[in-house]
Amino acid sequence: MITGQTLIELGFEPGKWFKAAIRHANERALSGEELKAYLDSVCPPPVIKPFGAPVSYFKNIEAETEEEELNVRSVAASMNQLMHTPTIVAGAIMPDACPTGFGQIPVGGVVVTRNAIHPSMHSADICCSVMMTSLGKVPPKQVLDHAHAVTHFGSGGRTDPFRLPRDLEAEIQGNAFLNHPSAVHFARTHLGTQGDGNHFLFVGTSRNTGDTVLVTHHGSRGLGAFLYKTGMRAAERFRKAISPETLSKNAWIPFDSKEGAAYWEALQLVREWTKLNHDALHDAVTKRLKADTHLRFRHQHHFVFRDGDLFYHAKGATPLDDKFVPDSLDGLRLIPLNMSEPVLVVKGETTESNLGFAPHGAGRNISRSQHTKNNSHKTKKELFQEETQGLDVRFFSGNIDVSELPSAYKNAESVKRQMQTFGLGVVLDEILPYGCIMVGGIVGS
Repeated sequence: MITGQTLIELGFEPGKWFKAAIRHANERALSGEELKAYLDSVCPPPVIKPFGAPVSYFKNIEAETEEEELNVRSVAASMNQLMHTPTIVAGAIMPDACPTGFGQIPVGGVVVTRNAIHPSMHSADICCSVMMTSLGKVPPKQVLDHAHAVTHFGSGGRTDPFRLPRDLEAEIQGNAFLNHPSAVHFARTHLGTQGDGNHFLFVGTSRNTGDTVLVTHHGSRGLGAFLYKTGMRAAERFRKAISPETLSKNAWIPFDSKEGAAYWEALQLVREWTKLNHDALHDAVTKRLKADTHLRFRHQHHFVFRDGDLFYHAKGATPLDDKFVPDSLDGLRLIPLNMSEPVLVVKGETTESNLGFAPHGAGRNISRSQHTKNNSHKTKKELFQEETQGLDVRFFSGNIDVSELPSAYKNAESVKRQMQTFGLGVVLDEILPYGCIMVGGIVGS
């Protein structure tokens, strides 16, 4: 007669499933290896508890002002909570780190997990990335004017979208996480769009060559946001079953599950779509200019990178290691700072403390709303004129966004200094700013 004690002696944790399993085993007189095989097949996965102490992580950041000190403390408090997540094996923060919510990966954070993909750790802006194209000695104003006629910022798609390749559309429709009319709609209508927030189209000149360079910064738009939502729902189902004490935002999809394999495939499709989105805009501008492309490369800084059974979640962190950038060009990477500063062209090596990553920009010490409030004694036009003097800065909406002006970001020189201090890449060139386009504020903001 099989009882609950029998199952406990075989090493199984008591649970609601015992009753049905005992009845089934007794009805069929299971014993020995046959009984063990059956119990293994019906036993729920073991509950995985958060670590009692946080996994240690590397701090590639120094506070140089009181405001920065408050920001670093907030980042550390959030990281300390996050690093209890039971899939994590390592982590690091960069000089541009700023918190996104208590216990969640900060912007400027890298978290390494084993056999687990955490959708929240790449965020809804999956594959947010930068691409540059060098156009030779074309006048920068000409490039910015043609780019302004081609690009599209703001919510939603465009009425004249670029053509989505049929093979990519078929792959999207064939993926379990993306096979939905909304995902296909986003993939079609958002092609050739850049969204909002800190996304930009930047034109400048190479300090080394004097060539005019076009740089775009945006992610996967509605397609990526759709995948994030479906991924979070799947991760939450796993969390409830295998690690209910883990924070909901830090839920994960086990890579060795069928859902994990499908989600990884979906991430690669979103990566391909985002590359196409950058290429489409750069190609359209180049065609209008009748110019030649001298150099082009790209990489993402909101993504999950795989190395065996380890998954490197980068939320606003630039991958230095070529193993994370399959289409790398001589190891070159881009780090934009703010609209009045050069875009850095860097190259670097993996170290114990950087985990193969660098900052993705200058980051913020305070929120957008707090920055706007701090500058409420001046008009938007006054702030704009003070901070963009000598630059051709345009807002697609026609309205100034104070929260994207240079003073909203950390000190660029401080970030560059800390990159050197912590071994986060060597600057090989700088793309000196001529001007840029951003979405701008909404009417009435």
